[in-house]
Amino acid sequence: MKKILYTIAVCAIALGGSSCKKLDNYEEPQETLTGSVIDAGTGKTLQTENGGGGTRIKLLEISWSDNPTPFYIASMQDGTFNYTKLFAGKNKISAEGAFVPLVQTDGSGATTVDKSQTVDIKGTTTVNFSVDPLLRVEWVGEPVLNADGTVSASFKITRGTSDPAFQNDITDVHLFLNSNKFVGNNNYDNRYSPQTDFSGSSANAQLGQTITLTTKGGPLPTKRDYFVRIGARTNYGLKYYNYTDVKTISVP
Repeated sequence: MKKILYTIAVCAIALGGSSCKKLDNYEEPQETLTGSVIDAGTGKTLQTENGGGGTRIKLLEISWSDNPTPFYIASMQDGTFNYTKLFAGKNKISAEGAFVPLVQTDGSGATTVDKSQTVDIKGTTTVNFSVDPLLRVEWVGEPVLNADGTVSASFKITRGTSDPAFQNDITDVHLFLNSNKFVGNNNYDNRYSPQTDFSGSSANAQLGQTITLTTKGGPLPTKRDYFVRIGARTNYGLKYYNYTDVKTISVP
């Protein structure tokens, strides 16, 4: 009996392996989707962070289904995206992040705004999105290395949209500092990166004003470069940050 069961098991494994080989004859996906998410007010790419807390591109492949499973591509930190392993096909594409949603629905789930793009992905396909950020965070001058070894950074925050439905209260502002250029809420040195929290509408009076934050925790270690940026967010949705671009400061 043991020999019979062993023989059956071996045959099943062999057949399974043969079956897998037959199903694995498709060519790997080779199409590329590239593009940018652009701030409509400045014409510049919208700064974000790498990973799940940043901008992402949503694809719905409608070539074969009216109800496809979404596929997401993470944007790079500078607001661009480039994905080289897609299958050819017609896709409905939108972007999600710290900006007024491109696709909006009402309380019943009916779509009220739809600024997605339907494109045929084949070869290298470029798709750009123009968006209104929830906040616009901009440098005022350059970050400064102080005599005591700390770094001070000045900036201003303004609304990126005139739509009151998306002008929620600012919850916090953060000076992010790290020893590599991939810096943001998902990657920073909390020993030196200060955060200012706000309650209710208390931050509204500072909109458009110059704000300065200084690193905490004493002097920075010497003989190295640091990468800094400012992030601010509102209490809308998933509370993603809007960012400045990244600046480099050298500590001798």
